[in-house]
Amino acid sequence: MSMTVKRIVIVGGGAGGLELATQLGKKLGRSKKAKITLVDRNHSHLWKPLLHEVATGSLDEGVDALSYLAHARHHHFQFQMGSVMDIDREAKTVALAALHDEKGELLVPERRIPYDTLVMALGSTSNDFNTPGVRENCIFLDNPSQARRFHQEMLNLFLKYSVNFGASGKVNIAIVGGGATGVELSAELYNAVQQLHSYGFKGLTGEALNVTLVEAGERILPALPPRISSAAASELTKLGVNVRTQTMVTSATPDGLHTKDGDFIQADLMVWAAGIKAPDFMKEIGGLETNRINQLVVEPTLQTTRDPDIYAIGDCASCARTEGGFVPPRAQAAHQMASCALKNILAQMKGKPLHDYVYKDHGSLVSLSKFSTVGSLMGNLMRGSMMVEGRMARMVYISLYRMHQIALHGYFKTGLMMLVGSINRVIRPRLKLH
Repeated sequence: MSMTVKRIVIVGGGAGGLELATQLGKKLGRSKKAKITLVDRNHSHLWKPLLHEVATGSLDEGVDALSYLAHARHHHFQFQMGSVMDIDREAKTVALAALHDEKGELLVPERRIPYDTLVMALGSTSNDFNTPGVRENCIFLDNPSQARRFHQEMLNLFLKYSVNFGASGKVNIAIVGGGATGVELSAELYNAVQQLHSYGFKGLTGEALNVTLVEAGERILPALPPRISSAAASELTKLGVNVRTQTMVTSATPDGLHTKDGDFIQADLMVWAAGIKAPDFMKEIGGLETNRINQLVVEPTLQTTRDPDIYAIGDCASCARTEGGFVPPRAQAAHQMASCALKNILAQMKGKPLHDYVYKDHGSLVSLSKFSTVGSLMGNLMRGSMMVEGRMARMVYISLYRMHQIALHGYFKTGLMMLVGSINRVIRPRLKLH
């Protein structure tokens, strides 16, 4: 291997991308064996499965968000803020769009970053399947700013309700998509109402809230075993959620949703959380192979099919499984892919053979706010999956986040963060009210 320093560029600082940049910084950046650059269009990282908690205000992202610049400095990699426009595979450069401030003033002009190895870890955005009116009238929960917008509109609706208590009907909120996000958000809303009531919002109880969860498929949480779907459905129904399966939304208007059966679901606030796709600009980016939802098609080694120097991990990668089907778009898959890509990039630099990625399902958990957590854990101790509910499941759900924190900060710092978290629970309001 020649002494030239390898340039490794990672695009996207989500669960997988940030963990990979951190580990590469530790292994290669510190010893100056490679120059690692992470590119993301936001200043800070927030673990995506927490967004529904930011949306309802039960999590203050100021406390849990992580600054890319500070993290890069501590972990021997560089951070560049920007959005990718294109990849030039001949020249081996990534083009980043110009950055403007809110007033439209140019902050950073367009630029090109050279790479020897490129990792695309862009994550996914909501797929509205081109349903008319969705983009204009529904909120997506793909990033913290959208979650903040939901939080603000939710507080405004509740305030309006409590001021005109008794005069107006209920607060109608519709959530399209019965996956983890939709289910967790539905439950979290009832938690928010309870908290706001205790803070003196007059008349605001679970009765005031009318949440409709709309799912096109036969059951909510289709990725989980039917047993768990029905446990979650009955928990939600107990809370007061109107769970509507086999209901297809055909259009959205400012007042609600039209369904295929000709029904109209009235709503003051609508969230679209049905299905994912990789961002549209990814379609055949740089001449690479993509599928119909713009994901980059990868080999089992996580290298893209047309370029061994470009990897893709997480939600933006389409990775086939040997037993059929594809790796699901989950945080645990991004976490595992980051580890596999790390090994393969190191092996590739040394000219050693690369490993295939095999998805290990460590079970799936869905948090129904503080009410309950249902899920399945693939126990190595037991055959098949073991049903976990209640307190045990809540611990495992939180431990998935702790694993992510440990990958980023190590054990000691994560321990301190847990301590700070428990202190904050005592001194801060249980719900963010601003």
